[in-house]
Amino acid sequence: MVAFRHVPFEHAGRLADSLAEYGIGCEYVDLYQSDADVSVRDAAGLIFMGGPMSVNDDLPYLRQEMRMIAQAISYGKPVMGVCLGSQLIARALGGSVYPNPVKEIGWFPVHFTEAAGEDALFRRLRGPETIFHWHGETFDLPHGAELLASSDACRHQAFRVGKNIYGLQFHLEVTPEMIVDWCLQDANCGDMRELTRPVDPQANATRLAELSREVFGRWCELIP
Repeated sequence: MVAFRHVPFEHAGRLADSLAEYGIGCEYVDLYQSDADVSVRDAAGLIFMGGPMSVNDDLPYLRQEMRMIAQAISYGKPVMGVCLGSQLIARALGGSVYPNPVKEIGWFPVHFTEAAGEDALFRRLRGPETIFHWHGETFDLPHGAELLASSDACRHQAFRVGKNIYGLQFHLEVTPEMIVDWCLQDANCGDMRELTRPVDPQANATRLAELSREVFGRWCELIP
């Protein structure tokens, strides 16, 4: 498994834990720092993490990643995108990415659609789940995508394309330690100044750990 980071502090977190539990190795690639020779055909699958930049920024490594997403889909490889990663998948498949009406930073309820009830990852979930968010942009669903989850402030929170391509706008992967670290990062200081109340890293951390293990574990089961 190859995981693409866009800043050092936004790593795979609990997603990496699930991969390890299933005996799936995970190699980080940081194209924002240097070029890397990545064989999409040979990879078990691709993961694209978050970051404070925008898909609309003119950054060569983001364009390269979107080409890799298109390749992976053509090969039938599993792909997971988180936050910025979900927007990369949407854009690679022809969707637009643009500012959300409000920034979602902190813990907010996510509501699952009727289609989620038939989905391999989300089918056992009932009712809303409070999940961690940190984003200011959203996206149009790409052609052929199934909407799986929404929040009050952002309609497109999770989608699936085909059987094994998933975009998650919310952050199932975070631990309390990651949230603390994010709040201290210079890249996030602008967002932190806009908050009207502090972020509580522990607010729903116990349930999020259970949820991430369940959802990411099912995605691991889709990996050959």
